[in-house]
Amino acid sequence: MTMTGNSRQVERAGGAIAFEVIDHTAAWESPAPTVLFHHGLGACSACWDGWTPALVGRHRLVRFDMRGHGASPVPPGFEWTLESMVDDVRAVADAAAAKRFHIVGESTGGTVALAVAARLPERVLSVTVSNGAHRGGTIRNLEPWRRIIDEEGMAGWSAHMMGRRFLDGALTDAMRCWYETQQATADPGAILGVATMLLGSDLTPELDRVACPVLLLHPDSSPFIPVEVMADLKSALPDARLQVFAHARHGLPFSHAAECAAALAKFVGPMSIRPD
Repeated sequence: MTMTGNSRQVERAGGAIAFEVIDHTAAWESPAPTVLFHHGLGACSACWDGWTPALVGRHRLVRFDMRGHGASPVPPGFEWTLESMVDDVRAVADAAAAKRFHIVGESTGGTVALAVAARLPERVLSVTVSNGAHRGGTIRNLEPWRRIIDEEGMAGWSAHMMGRRFLDGALTDAMRCWYETQQATADPGAILGVATMLLGSDLTPELDRVACPVLLLHPDSSPFIPVEVMADLKSALPDARLQVFAHARHGLPFSHAAECAAALAKFVGPMSIRPD
């Protein structure tokens, strides 16, 4: 199911961030809680399409293209820091009129989502992290990326990543072709800049400020983030639950979109807090 919404842009730090609002809630459900999605490296906002059916109608969905991905270019001289990425989320939320929101992040987006919850606690109703880490030093297998991009370009990097994201048979041929093709369009400077930032990040001292409920979704076979790292993250959070998916790799939110979305819907469903 593909459901498009209202495509918009917000200007921040010298560049435009493309985002989309999907709001098909019934009049009697308004104002509906907002769910804001943040994808990871190599993906784009459309990677969340498989989540939409389980959420649309009861939630207002906001998703955006991270800089260097999809329709969001990287402005000259942009500095890749966790703070700048938190500010991008704030800018999108403000532009989408989301005073308070549930935030869902995958991989890099999961790390950013945790930082948003810690640094903007008054804005965040809940956090869902899919295959993301709170400590960059625990992330594995990023070292070859620069060499692969230099020698084989982004198409080579995308091909290298596909086996690390998805097990054989996890996707239809159409899904696999789409993901590999769009992944190759990502800005190489963004890929390497964010990866470098992630490796040097550590949110451990801030986790006790994440007071909202947290849902951790994780594959059992990620080559980048072991399940043990997520178990450590769960134990460090005041209110967290962990769900591990069998036979899944680092592309969990795409290969297991329906299952992940069902878990999110169950997680946020009992929360009666409205955005205002």
